[in-house]
Amino acid sequence: MPLTHILLIVLTAAAVLGTIFLILLFLQLRRTAAEAQRTLVEVRALAKNLSELDLVVKDRVEELGETLRASKKAATGLSEATMLVTSKFLPAPAKYFPFILPVARFVMRQMKKRKEKSDGK
Repeated sequence: MPLTHILLIVLTAAAVLGTIFLILLFLQLRRTAAEAQRTLVEVRALAKNLSELDLVVKDRVEELGETLRASKKAATGLSEATMLVTSKFLPAPAKYFPFILPVARFVMRQMKKRKEKSDGK
């Protein structure tokens, strides 16, 4: 067998192997492209859901801000009213409230305990 025949066989085998490799590569690329397309559809759906969630969160934050402003305004008004009452109408007794209130609370608890004991007998 001459050298040209051997060279022709080797070149034919290399061409067949190269073609098989390219076919397998293209099939794998096709599968990968299909998977990438499915993943892209999922990513788009998730991005849409995320943007909707972002809008909901922004609305809730705005509502919370309004509620906080209203609470702040109410607390300020209550503070001013309390200051007015304690400074104008109750100036002398108001300075004893920090002492009177805990004592009154203690006395009320003791009376409640005594009542529970007498009801239990």
